[in-house]
Amino acid sequence: MFTGIVEEIGTLKSINSSTIIVECRTVLENTKLGDSIAINGCCQTVVDITNNTFTANVSQETFKVTNFAKMKVGDKVNLERALTPSSRMGGHIVQGHVDGIAIFCRKEQLDEFYNLYFEVTEELQKYIVKKGSITVNGVSLTVAELNDNIIKIAVIPHTFENTNLKHLQIRDNVNIETDILSKYVEKFLIKHDNKINENFLIENGFM
Repeated sequence: MFTGIVEEIGTLKSINSSTIIVECRTVLENTKLGDSIAINGCCQTVVDITNNTFTANVSQETFKVTNFAKMKVGDKVNLERALTPSSRMGGHIVQGHVDGIAIFCRKEQLDEFYNLYFEVTEELQKYIVKKGSITVNGVSLTVAELNDNIIKIAVIPHTFENTNLKHLQIRDNVNIETDILSKYVEKFLIKHDNKINENFLIENGFM
């Protein structure tokens, strides 16, 4: 489990069909084999550690649903260690289970702030709401606007400067994890289709 508050920007040192190696420093502190680190929001298990790198094994499913397949040596990646019981919940609940890929469309700079626009798939769109939480490359953000399949995200200067969002180029792929709560709501509504009325809401404590 993660918060979407990026701890460090790492550098991709190596990637092949089954392994990824990332150069970093901060997230290696107190990290041991078997720990979880989110790379661009994708939860990965540490299988090897050196003084300045960690290695993770990457499954074919991960390559299929994330932007890992598009990454190359030298790319900057967002890193976050898994939550500990004493961690502050600064962002929102992030599982590190990427739902899919969005395409970076454009950037607007407003003084020191930025508006970033992304094109999402129809499958992702149904889980995204205005003012709702979303994770982009592992960064916990809030949806400012949603127009069809284009989402606008307002980014503060600190987030822009301390994540790999500042390195995005037009048409780059980014990893998206939608809010877990939306998925539970969808499942709940499907299960209780045509049964939700005022009495149901009262009986289940919603009113």
